[in-house]
Amino acid sequence: MPVTPHKAQRPYRGVFPVAPTIFDERGELDLEGQRRCIDFMIDAGSHGICILANFSEQFVLTDAERETVMHTVLEHVAGRVPVIVTTTHFSSAVCAARSKQAEAAGAAMVMVMPPYHGATFRVPEKGIVEFFKVLSGAINIPIMIQDAPVAGTPLSVELLARLSREFANIRYFKIEVPGAASKLRSLIEAGGKDIEGPWDGEEAITLLADLDAGATGAMTGGGYPDGIRQIIDPYFAGDREKAKAAYERWLPLINYENRQCGLIACKVMMQAGGVIKSEAVRHPLQPLHPATRAGLLELAKERDALALRWGK
Repeated sequence: MPVTPHKAQRPYRGVFPVAPTIFDERGELDLEGQRRCIDFMIDAGSHGICILANFSEQFVLTDAERETVMHTVLEHVAGRVPVIVTTTHFSSAVCAARSKQAEAAGAAMVMVMPPYHGATFRVPEKGIVEFFKVLSGAINIPIMIQDAPVAGTPLSVELLARLSREFANIRYFKIEVPGAASKLRSLIEAGGKDIEGPWDGEEAITLLADLDAGATGAMTGGGYPDGIRQIIDPYFAGDREKAKAAYERWLPLINYENRQCGLIACKVMMQAGGVIKSEAVRHPLQPLHPATRAGLLELAKERDALALRWGK
């Protein structure tokens, strides 16, 4: 059933981390753990939350599990913050159907990658435009285009600006390709008022440069929204020096997550702090090596990350 509408007003700004999908040690969905994860992320200062993204292990979930996670999260959030639902699929029709379902369930926005499959299946620019035309016509809520290397699909600034001009609900762009700051700056210049949300991604590893380029949102991992808030709050308040100092403080942890751990980092932190019972990822994904795990927790503890004490 639809949930209470979110109270935040557009344009959406701030920290919108990706929530992990929580499993038990058998690899089954842990819905109570999922709810606790969401509560932690909100308590840690998330302005909104994204679910079912790549960092949520969306690629190991069945369609039924996706629906279960979506409804569980949306019902539990109950309008406290906006929730972005990732609905990526190669098929225009399937992506549109997933997105309609998300909108009906109470999602504030959907996030979608261009159609791709494996290392070689791509569609030309004409097919990308037609794909987003189908999607745009299916829903009324905003669409965020995720521009990430995993898709292997070049999305030029000109193409992204065209999509924002031609389709009224394509308004948000998560840019996480090499040279993200330069691309964000060029996109803002090319798209003007149609670029409602130029956002940073990739665990905020280039956050300060992206903010300087005009980014208004950051979609990070879910382990330390409190740390990212320490960077963006002073930046948006006009105190770049304070933001820069906070970025320098948190960057070793951001870098360690991005380069050494990947999507499991937030689960390790949440488990260590009693937020969730298990840090399990679904096979064939692998657990962290004990030394890598220890390095992550050392950096998180030095920065007093809320995740390490929220559940204790």
